[in-house]
Amino acid sequence: AYKPLNWMSPPCTLKEGSGDEEGVWTVINKAGEKLIITMEEVLHDSSHELGVDPGLIKDGVEAHLQELLADRIETLGEGYTLIRREYMTAIGPVDILCRDGEGQTVAIEIKRRGEIDGVEQLTRYLELLNRDPHLAPVRGVFAAQEIKPQARVLATDRGIGCTVLDYDALRGIEDDKLRLF
Repeated sequence: AYKPLNWMSPPCTLKEGSGDEEGVWTVINKAGEKLIITMEEVLHDSSHELGVDPGLIKDGVEAHLQELLADRIETLGEGYTLIRREYMTAIGPVDILCRDGEGQTVAIEIKRRGEIDGVEQLTRYLELLNRDPHLAPVRGVFAAQEIKPQARVLATDRGIGCTVLDYDALRGIEDDKLRLF
């Protein structure tokens, strides 16, 4: 099957013709090459005012998850208290540092998609944090909206807990599915 190719790779500019050139569009790429489109007949032409462009906002990024979990730290268990978000270490910040109900320090690494590299990152943080006598012993929790099976196996093998985060529940939005309990 023949598939036409578009050789006009971006960035391109579009010039609409006027006067005698009405109905002619000229597309010019950065190399100066031109694609000229001539419209023989216009069957319908309309425009609609859509108002101000609201822009796009990415929902559920790691920063949102971190902020929501820090505000609702009790989601991880009874008695959890926040020490600090973005707790700095020599190799970068741990997303959340907190204490559990028994007073043990817990380092939490948050990801949207929990994969092996996130577990490796948390492992490095734990190694550094456990050297600090004011914090040790520090255990880890790998928290994500979705945790890949390989990441869960690696985390479990290293004694790191795994928690699946429900973004809507953290935001306080009820699930619209019917349930008995």
